[in-house]
Amino acid sequence: MTATDGSVEPPTLTGDDVLRIDDADFDADRVALVTGAASGIGRATSLVLAANGLTVVATDVDEEGLVGTRERGTELGFPGEIHPEPADITDDDHLEGVVEAAAGYGDLAYLANIAGMQHISPLDEFPMDVYDTMHEVMLRAPVYLSKLVLPHLRESGGCVGNMASVHGHYVTADKVAYNVAKFGLRGLTQSIAAEGAGTVRSFSVSTGYVKTPLVTDQIPDTAEQRGISVQEVVEDVMLGQSRTKEMMEPVDVGNLFAFGFSKHAHHLNGGDLLFDGGMTLTYE
Repeated sequence: MTATDGSVEPPTLTGDDVLRIDDADFDADRVALVTGAASGIGRATSLVLAANGLTVVATDVDEEGLVGTRERGTELGFPGEIHPEPADITDDDHLEGVVEAAAGYGDLAYLANIAGMQHISPLDEFPMDVYDTMHEVMLRAPVYLSKLVLPHLRESGGCVGNMASVHGHYVTADKVAYNVAKFGLRGLTQSIAAEGAGTVRSFSVSTGYVKTPLVTDQIPDTAEQRGISVQEVVEDVMLGQSRTKEMMEPVDVGNLFAFGFSKHAHHLNGGDLLFDGGMTLTYE
């Protein structure tokens, strides 16, 4: 939504927003590990999965944000418990620890690789230390987490969901690290499907712009840089190619992860859920 001061604020998830799925596998004995769970899509996905009765292990480097995710689930009375497990996913010891912790809560059945970051700079000026960090957070960590959870998922008949993007289908300038990572996540998704032997599934989710702090925090700066209004940034810059002139909300994406993990997505294996309002596959 657009606030009175001209800013765009991330929405607050409510129980009415959540997709409720009738699935016998969605119960407290089955565990979902969610990265980037302190805010945005990661928080929304954690809450949606908890609303559907799963036990959720929520990880992020932001400890306070994780507590907020758990508290929001409690406020809304969601049946699934959310267990914060702070971790730096650029550290292999932390990754191993969080998988071990998740497996301690029940049958580790679902992994949602959502953690992400952004840096905007032309390729010939792009700082390689930033590139390395983005690669570690957005691609290496999902690969290693998938490796670590695979034995558990083979036993539980589980699934990996990866947060890709329209930028995993086509690219925009000045986002080389983000573009490369999102294309890589689609490759990871297909690799898991190829090696899952029909027991372990995988899928990716590709959206356009979502009302997350990562996105909304960029809007005022973009408006100032371009000398246009906040509304023009949203409608022309972000949604200019989209046929649906409204940004998605984090819960919309969380609902896609819940669907992808459910029995209703049995044949979704290596595929991509492209929910972009017509941004990538239409033109005028």
